[in-house]
Amino acid sequence: MFAQLSITEDGSVLTELRIKPVMFDRIRSTQLEDDNLLKKREMIRNGTTENFSIDGNDCLRFQNQLCTPTNSELKELILQEAHNSPFAFHPGGMKMYHDLRELYWWSGMKKDITEYVEKCLTCQQVKAEHQVPSGLLQPINIPKWKWDRITMDFVTGLPMSANKKNAI
Repeated sequence: MFAQLSITEDGSVLTELRIKPVMFDRIRSTQLEDDNLLKKREMIRNGTTENFSIDGNDCLRFQNQLCTPTNSELKELILQEAHNSPFAFHPGGMKMYHDLRELYWWSGMKKDITEYVEKCLTCQQVKAEHQVPSGLLQPINIPKWKWDRITMDFVTGLPMSANKKNAI
């Protein structure tokens, strides 16, 4: 950020404020430190890859998306800005993924975004419950005679066991 303050002859104050985005500079500098992305740059120079390119600012791109290095600090900053900023309003995992994939690319991006949203305390507190509320338990009538009434409870929908069973 650059600020300049000037006082003119008539006594008025003239200010100038220039803001330069630093995110792209940080990504570009960390791209040059990432071994995998350096290999992709070499593949571009050799002409052995079609999906990757280098733009006018010397940034590596994958299908016009900015390649983000495996630097976890940089990914965390991108995820935090996309999820927690006042303009983002805590989007869900799919919305956040669709928004970010237009600008950025990294290996395992969808998984990282899903994990980040799952860890967000605010999102967990306002998460809507999608189950019908259960009613009061109904007592079982006591039979008058042995084997007069037989009841069974089934638990279904379990993962498949080695014996191909999914219920108890």
